[in-house]
Amino acid sequence: MAMVAESGSGHGFLMDGAPANGGRNAGARPMEVLMMGLGGCTTFDVMSILKKSRQEVSDCLVELEGQRAEGVPAVYLSIHVHFKVYGRELDPAKVERAVKLSAEKYCSASLMLSQGGVEITHSFEVLPAETRHAD
Repeated sequence: MAMVAESGSGHGFLMDGAPANGGRNAGARPMEVLMMGLGGCTTFDVMSILKKSRQEVSDCLVELEGQRAEGVPAVYLSIHVHFKVYGRELDPAKVERAVKLSAEKYCSASLMLSQGGVEITHSFEVLPAETRHAD
C-alpha cells in the first residue's frame, strides 16, 4: 500500500495505510495529506496577509480537526481550523481579518472543500512570541 507521491514541481513524500488495511504505517494516510494541504494553504495566506499588514509574527501553528462520515466513502463532513499566531504586539483585529480573507477569498483548498459540502469553521488565538515553545 505504500506509495510515493510526486508533485508537478518535483517534490515527493511517502503515503501508506494502516496495517489493518494492508499498509505498513510508513507514511501519512491520503486523507491526512488532504487535511495537511488545507492547513498549509490557509496558513500561507494568513502569514502573507499579516506580513503585508506589518504584523510582527514570529510563528504560526495551525491545528485542524475533521469529522468524517461513517462508512464508505468516509468523506469529511466538517473541519475546524484553529490558528495560534505568535508575535509581538499583534493586532487581534488584523489576525481575524487575515483568517477571514483566507477562508472566504484566497484559500483554494478551503473554498473547494466548502463548495463541495464540507462545513469549515475557523478560530484563532493571538499569543506572545515567548510562549511558543510552551506548546
